[in-house]
Amino acid sequence: MTSRVDRQIKKAYLVAAVALVEDRVSLEQMDAAGLNVERPIFTVGQAAEIAGIHPQTLRQYDRLDLIVPQRTPGGARRYSLRDIDRLNQAQHLAQDESINLAGIARILELSEENRQLRRQIERLKRGADSIFAAAVDGEVVEIRRSRRVKSWRKPLFKPLQLTATVEAFDDDDDDESDDGAGGDRAAGGRAGRR
Repeated sequence: MTSRVDRQIKKAYLVAAVALVEDRVSLEQMDAAGLNVERPIFTVGQAAEIAGIHPQTLRQYDRLDLIVPQRTPGGARRYSLRDIDRLNQAQHLAQDESINLAGIARILELSEENRQLRRQIERLKRGADSIFAAAVDGEVVEIRRSRRVKSWRKPLFKPLQLTATVEAFDDDDDDESDDGAGGDRAAGGRAGRR
């Protein structure tokens, strides 16, 4: 039973890898669908066949630290869907864009950094389980996100709005007296200079 499940899983990953190389699906879509894109599944020969690369090229990429697969306890290389995606990118950059290996390494490095930053942004968007608000006394308070947040916000913000309105009204009174005095001062200043 276990070997059958393993074969089914390997077959699913093989289908996913081929779809990835054919640009029918992205790595992010596979990740979102629940596939473990870091899972070491493919041997050197399988990865080479999927990516359309000679196995010796894969070994060379490993030696150059361009694409480093995971290793089994016995030391055999195992490639993940992420590795297949990187192989596909490397081949495209080398063959279609004529970029050298140093350039490919830098592009892959920046691509990985970009991916990690996007994932971090998504985690931050999803992980925000609380919000902060100002209490009546001005203290910052944490409010757990729930359906009751709106009912909590009204009592917290209503006195603040009233206070802000009163302060704005007071500021308007001050502005009017300043305009008259400020205008006279400005006129006097100009008259004195001429």
